[in-house]
Amino acid sequence: MNLRRRQCLQLGAGLACIGAGQWFAPSAQGGPGEPATQPRRHLALRNLHTGEALELDYRSGGICLPDAMARIVGVLRDYRTGEQHEIDCALLDMLGDVADALHVGPVFDVISGYRSAQTNALLRSQSSGVALRSLHMEGRAIDVRMAGVDCSDLAAAALRLGRGGVGYYRRSDFVHLDTGLARSWQG
Repeated sequence: MNLRRRQCLQLGAGLACIGAGQWFAPSAQGGPGEPATQPRRHLALRNLHTGEALELDYRSGGICLPDAMARIVGVLRDYRTGEQHEIDCALLDMLGDVADALHVGPVFDVISGYRSAQTNALLRSQSSGVALRSLHMEGRAIDVRMAGVDCSDLAAAALRLGRGGVGYYRRSDFVHLDTGLARSWQG
């Protein structure tokens, strides 16, 4: 083995060790021992129909926090019936990732979160834009806007993520996000 090859191998091994040290280092946002790749995730949600609002960490160390999720379920309930349903944590991650992509805080005004079958049928009878098997009924969809962010920019940022459904409703001024198949539309 010549000297250059040995030096390259030693340098590569050293860099691998440095990379491993960063992987297992505590996160600046997480607690001691949390991997740097699993930071705390934070959201602020305001339900425009009920006026209820919350701001909290919903994920830590890669785990959705049960108490936080319970509070989110309450704020995102079907305000017409009071019915509540589990919310997909990946949907919340999508909200956070969209805010990160826009370089703004993850603060969302919610037009619609969970929808009961009864509410979905009512809305469907009033509009052709409501899906028969809406992911809102599974806690996998949300309609939002952000103060100070144009909804077209919000939709574009969500589309760049390349995951889930993104619907831009210009006239109603909101964006639909869901954790279904990647697709997009305008309403």
